[in-house]
Amino acid sequence: MKLSKICEKIKYECLQGSMDAEVRDIIYDSRKIAKETMFVCMVGAVTDGHKYIPDAVEKGASVIVVERDEEAAQIPGTITVLKVESARYALALMSAALFDYPAEKLITIGLTGTKGTTTTTYMIKNVLEAAGKKVGLIGTIGAMIGDEKIPSKNTTPESYELHRMFASMVEAGCEYAVMEVSSQGLKMDRTAGIMFDYGVFTNLSPDHIGPNEHASFEEYLECKSMLFRQCKIGILNADDEHSEAVAANHTCEIHSFGVEDNNEKTFLGKPLDLVAADLGFIKENGKLGMYFHVKGCMDCEARVHIPGRFSVYNSLVTMLVCHLAGISDQAILDGLNKVQVKGRVEMLPVSKDYYLIIDYAHNEVSTRSVLTTLMEYHPKRLICVYGGGGNRSKLRRYDMGEVTGEMADLCVLTCDNPRDEEIRDINNDIKVGLAKSNGKYIEIDDRKEAIAYCMVNAQPGDMIVLLGKGHEDYQEIRGVKYHFDEREAVAEILEEIKEGKRVRMV
Repeated sequence: MKLSKICEKIKYECLQGSMDAEVRDIIYDSRKIAKETMFVCMVGAVTDGHKYIPDAVEKGASVIVVERDEEAAQIPGTITVLKVESARYALALMSAALFDYPAEKLITIGLTGTKGTTTTTYMIKNVLEAAGKKVGLIGTIGAMIGDEKIPSKNTTPESYELHRMFASMVEAGCEYAVMEVSSQGLKMDRTAGIMFDYGVFTNLSPDHIGPNEHASFEEYLECKSMLFRQCKIGILNADDEHSEAVAANHTCEIHSFGVEDNNEKTFLGKPLDLVAADLGFIKENGKLGMYFHVKGCMDCEARVHIPGRFSVYNSLVTMLVCHLAGISDQAILDGLNKVQVKGRVEMLPVSKDYYLIIDYAHNEVSTRSVLTTLMEYHPKRLICVYGGGGNRSKLRRYDMGEVTGEMADLCVLTCDNPRDEEIRDINNDIKVGLAKSNGKYIEIDDRKEAIAYCMVNAQPGDMIVLLGKGHEDYQEIRGVKYHFDEREAVAEILEEIKEGKRVRMV
């Protein structure tokens, strides 16, 4: 593609060379530079791309994009040099042009918030697919394009990868792209130039504040609010105390949702579009969930088999987005009733007598949240199976031990991803926290055996929650990733019980 075409939407100064130069690809990682590629010198928190200009010259880049005039002095005249104000912003718009603006060929749904965005993206995807739509997804767990799963380093990938994923979705026949839009992604211009069809705000609480993230809560909030200046329709949680601040200076059409509290709610002076009322807890045949009535743009009874009050909010997002996108109410309700999100309070149907849940929670805040949710269902016993990540903060282990000791009836300490540490050393740190709350525990190093112990000893009404692995299908030990999927382990244990190799004690 000609350079002039790639740069059609950016402001630049051509310091030397020709805009007729041919560009095969855009590169921002110096290790990937090849002949006839454009190298973009990005300035990050850790490194400055300008120092790799000699590599770009040596490897045959045809174009180099810089932020400083003086950098051109070291570049041969045969190479075209462009100067831009922000290489990150330019990369986003040039990447969109290189892939022929794929986001414009999709219905794009971007979600931002502190909690619930991963789960809600999957809920929206599942409901749209149940309605017969083909959907791509990008987020914390990676990307999904059709049946293909693509790992990602960031919740919101760098702009070049993002547009490449969008292009793959278009090629695969997707109609929709649902994605998590992180505050970092907005701050770092990874989504610059994209006009989302729908932007969603779930909630906001202090997080991601510190070195290399956000300088303050105010900056964190401001970055979240950017989404509502680059979407056509904004959908916000009216019950969150920060929603009006997030919506400040919006340029989009606004819709809102919330849960009834016996007061007539409004948001920015308008009635809420969708309100949930008469919330109830589903606890039947080894399944947990919520039921509720919605009124507003939809008027119906809804059920979702994901436990917890937060799942009502996630359901409201899903219902409002899909309703505005033209999906029928019945298709939305049918899809919602079948939704299950891998590794996020994921129910495994193992028995009518007890409940088994998989959740990714691996710190104090997320663990307290999931255990508080499950306690609302009044289990006979709440049993936690977990370990801790190796080469990570000991403080997190102390906190995990303290919160599980305080809230669970029994903790089964086992293996997670020990990496370069010994399992027993990690679990000894967890026991420091357990001691603060006099939590009852046992230790079983083999994770499958730890799960099996809980299953064969489960009493009617027990809830067993497997914490920490969630969607992961591996254990990392001494630099090697070994396949381990908790769902497979549970299925194997059930088969072993059926064959008499393990005996249920209750």
